[in-house]
Amino acid sequence: MVELVINFLHSSSVVSVVVLGWLAFYMFLTLWVFLYRFMAISSYCRDENLSLRMLVSGEKMYPSSIVLIQGIVGDGINKEIMGIWKHQILQKASRGMTFLAIVASTAPFIGLFGTVIEILEAFFQLGGGGQVSFDTVAPIISKALIATATGILTAIPAYSFHLILKRKMYDLNVVLQMELDFLLSRQDQNQIRF
Repeated sequence: MVELVINFLHSSSVVSVVVLGWLAFYMFLTLWVFLYRFMAISSYCRDENLSLRMLVSGEKMYPSSIVLIQGIVGDGINKEIMGIWKHQILQKASRGMTFLAIVASTAPFIGLFGTVIEILEAFFQLGGGGQVSFDTVAPIISKALIATATGILTAIPAYSFHLILKRKMYDLNVVLQMELDFLLSRQDQNQIRF
């Protein structure tokens, strides 16, 4: 198996090797970003769900994740500051999602670029030989298509991971909005009592 890979890399053009290396790097980063972000967003969701339960039960006055900015405690809940709090959490949680979208959209094109370069070089080498049979061209074309297949293979997980994380972000957004709505409704009730 190792010998097959070494032979493939030795017989491929520099551009094809660079393209395959680039796609391998993309795949590694895609897996790392997904695992890291999935755990981080899951942790945010767990913490905010616990915080919401504690708010509703009366064990807490404010979410654990909010930084108590001057004026919140004394003057009540400020809707704008709570909105900033929500967007800051969502911004932190969504880091890396743009990278997954970029990989999902560019990896097939990078693979296609490697295939086109490999086919151009093959035709250049075969062009001077006169009559060329299908038996000669077929292995060259199939070797060239490996870059396209690798690009697609890299894009599929990136796109899937992006959608999975997008759904987790939606869940986090819902919990944060419930916390925000609860705090604002509690403030409105307190103002009516006075």
